[in-house]
Amino acid sequence: MNKEFRKAIIAGNWKMNKTPAEAVELINAIKAELEGKDTSGCGIIACVPYVDIDAAVKAAAGSPIEIGAENCHWEKSGAYTGEISADMLVACGVNYVIIGHSERRQYFGETDVTVNKRVLAALEAGLKVILCVGELLEEREQGITAEIVSMQTKIALMGVTAEQMKNIIIAYEPVWAIGTGKTATADQADEVCGIIRNVVAGLYCDCVAKATTIQYGGSMNAKNCEELLGKENVDGGLIGGASLKAPDFATIINAAC
Repeated sequence: MNKEFRKAIIAGNWKMNKTPAEAVELINAIKAELEGKDTSGCGIIACVPYVDIDAAVKAAAGSPIEIGAENCHWEKSGAYTGEISADMLVACGVNYVIIGHSERRQYFGETDVTVNKRVLAALEAGLKVILCVGELLEEREQGITAEIVSMQTKIALMGVTAEQMKNIIIAYEPVWAIGTGKTATADQADEVCGIIRNVVAGLYCDCVAKATTIQYGGSMNAKNCEELLGKENVDGGLIGGASLKAPDFATIINAAC
């Protein structure tokens, strides 16, 4: 992390877990873990399922925890059964939204182009975006990680202005390390986050690149967080399984703050 130029941010991605009542219980447990701790050194986000948003916003009120959603559609309204618009999320009190997660790409047909459309819609609505990019195992083995994450980043940011980049967080999530228990080494994570930062510099300028928070999101946990967060280009984490365990999530937050 380099807090001289950018903010460290720890975000939990709850995925399809927790009922509203369970969401309140988990947020209260996280708040209890953080009580008396100085968390001013980093941002804390819980990205929750749609049905949990209202309960989570209320439970997190007055705490350093901000609430995000896990996806949004690019249209404001229309015949899109099962989808949620960015404006709807704003109306529910959401500040952040995850876009382009590999599970959305793998299971629900997300493409680089639709990711870009969702990014633009979210920004227009006033949301802050956690933009996910990352390579498959076979792409890493073929030695094309840099090409893949560079392409994903460039397409996702088409039409995004330098000013709007203040509301973009990029999360590097190697697909082979999500939910598998496998983790990129700290050096691997730092290298790819650095590649992404160089792409941002090429699209905008060095000052925008230095100010952009780039998280690592492949099975970061309470045991490996300090080593990962100790790297220059790793500015936080997008946390899956560990975000559902209050003590583990708090450990990662403390390491970042």
